[in-house]
Amino acid sequence: MYLPSFSLDNKTAVITGAGRGIGRALSIGLAEAGADVVLLSRTRNDLEETAAMIQEKGRKAHVIPTDVTSRDEIKKAVHYIEDQGLKIDILINNAGMNIRSNAFEVTDEEWKTIMDTNLKSAFMMSQEIGSHMKDKGKGKIINISSVAGHVALRTGVVYASTKAAMIQMTKVLAFEWGKHNINVNSIGPWYFKTPLTEELLENKEYVDDILAVTPLKRVGELQELVGPAVFLSSDAGNYITGQTLFVDGGMTIQGF
Repeated sequence: MYLPSFSLDNKTAVITGAGRGIGRALSIGLAEAGADVVLLSRTRNDLEETAAMIQEKGRKAHVIPTDVTSRDEIKKAVHYIEDQGLKIDILINNAGMNIRSNAFEVTDEEWKTIMDTNLKSAFMMSQEIGSHMKDKGKGKIINISSVAGHVALRTGVVYASTKAAMIQMTKVLAFEWGKHNINVNSIGPWYFKTPLTEELLENKEYVDDILAVTPLKRVGELQELVGPAVFLSSDAGNYITGQTLFVDGGMTIQGF
């Protein structure tokens, strides 16, 4: 049979930042593909809303409010998952934030907050769940990076630094953990309609600038990130590792 399986039946996925935006969309999308989903973020109410949407799809959702910048809280979450008898097949490191400011204006506090949320959390989650996958003999890790990690944008030097580091971290983890049958890949989105971008996308001049460098001439829809995530999570992506798939309407072929 040459057509690979895109099914995630009998799989369990852990997704950070799952309460809204990209994390919510990916959580629901993986559930539609057959996975049960463990939802992590700080805000219980947002997670419970996502969980209800997953349960409507006939899949199980486990809500674990977690500060993924804390090693102790990550360990507690992983122990809880294991105590439930769950085997973690997929990890999506999606938790992230941005503070848009000129490089001269970045404070030490902003640097630490963004670095911890975007990069440190992804590494710690990968370490803790990667160990679980190593013991299990296989797993899929997907890091949500950004086109900002590949091309230079006008503001957000700290955010861009975390996303560039995430792309390189993806390569190194893939290199080290391939022998354990753990695939590590990254997805790099451009602009999508989320609560974090809503205000920016109401600015016509800003949107015109975005569309000017986007060959497909539109902003992405969240469901358009689901297919790549399912692909990399499923058996269809078994021979792909260390790669970043830019879901960007063609933006990165020319720069901004």
